[in-house]
Amino acid sequence: MQVTRMPDDFVFGTASSAYQIEGARNEDGKGDSIWDRFSDRGQLLDRGDVACDHYHRWQEDVRLLADLGVRAYGFSIAWTRVLPEGGRRVNPGRLGFYDRLVDELLAHGITPYPQLYHWDLPQALQDKGGWTKRAIVDAYLRYVDIVTLTLGDRVQHWKTFSEPWVAAFLGHQEGVFAPGLHGWDAALNAGHHMLLSHGRAVPLIRENVRNARVGIALDCRPAEPVSDDAADVAACRHFDGCRNRWFFDPIFGRGYPDDVVASYRDRGRFKGSTLPFVQRGDMEAIAAPLDFLGLDYYTSTEVSAKDDEAEVGTAVPGRSVVPGHSEMGWAITPAAMTKYLCHIHSEYAPAEIHITENGVSFSDEPGPDNVIDDQRRIDYLAAHLGAVRDAIDLGVPVRAYFLWSFLDNLEWIHGFSQRFGLVWVDHATGQRIPKQSYYWYRNLIASQTRAESSAA
Repeated sequence: MQVTRMPDDFVFGTASSAYQIEGARNEDGKGDSIWDRFSDRGQLLDRGDVACDHYHRWQEDVRLLADLGVRAYGFSIAWTRVLPEGGRRVNPGRLGFYDRLVDELLAHGITPYPQLYHWDLPQALQDKGGWTKRAIVDAYLRYVDIVTLTLGDRVQHWKTFSEPWVAAFLGHQEGVFAPGLHGWDAALNAGHHMLLSHGRAVPLIRENVRNARVGIALDCRPAEPVSDDAADVAACRHFDGCRNRWFFDPIFGRGYPDDVVASYRDRGRFKGSTLPFVQRGDMEAIAAPLDFLGLDYYTSTEVSAKDDEAEVGTAVPGRSVVPGHSEMGWAITPAAMTKYLCHIHSEYAPAEIHITENGVSFSDEPGPDNVIDDQRRIDYLAAHLGAVRDAIDLGVPVRAYFLWSFLDNLEWIHGFSQRFGLVWVDHATGQRIPKQSYYWYRNLIASQTRAESSAA
């Protein structure tokens, strides 16, 4: 499948996150995160102590990025490498690893797009209540201040958080992600404190970084009712409210959606006439103007009256792949991506949209010649880049696309059983082998660059 050429200033990138690739759990003064402890309790298929060993193989990985030809690389910074206990004691090494990584990326013409939080809260802060307690906001701001003052002379683009819905609800209500809590009170408090931390960090980053460009990465799950029945339609509206609008609305100055607040109150999620965790000035802070909205898109879903808060499509190790789905069990729905991008544009009008994650899990292995034929991934990527191009043609200001993921990383609770990467990783030896999708993406980027040169 051929992808129509993107606009000349379109940014092609790829992405990863610290816990999923770095390893080096206890090296150079790093403290434990909630995912380290979650792993210790046996709640992951594989441990993240080594992961992809990126901490030691980062130069090799940057060479692979340079050969790929991407203009940008999204990565997260591990809070525990900067502040091992999350509080005031700064690691003597501070940001040495990220200093070196940023310099190497820039030397190869790759723009760094760091993310300040991708779910790996210091365990020492979790022991004090973590995101459920308001004090976490000041701890986050201290961390952000140190990182942006250290790297801000070379790094312009910043994302405050990755997918706060996942961290809040899968981590604090469903308990399937770290820190493994089970409670609506915990989830609602955690989500609010992440949003508040984001909002208060935006002006701090702009103060510390000249010409800073600041955004947040929100995941989405576009939904349609399974039927035209009124109960299914209402259930879909509720699902969209608690899954999507609960985070999008506050970011864009609308506060928490009234219909979901009323529903949560009716369902006993909180008591009283107002949300107990919201204080004066919070919602104004959360709505700090953004330079770009990051959108993570993988799939869409259908909702019925019996599952108005349920996520469908969860990977089961060893399960065969359903046609039209990824190995995560997610439906492959590129047309829904175009539709949702148009919805975000018309509903919230962000100045720019960056696709901060988009990709698919298929576990194709090296053949006898070490060639990894992952045509299904190529088809997925071509279809979704085509969906982005369709949205651009309809006037949606999508300016960047970060393919998830660069390496076959540790896919959280699924361990190494799910492979999203452009580069295959032997997790026993650390060997890297670019897949056919790597070469496809490289050729796509190169063709765009050639077309730009010809146009000039």
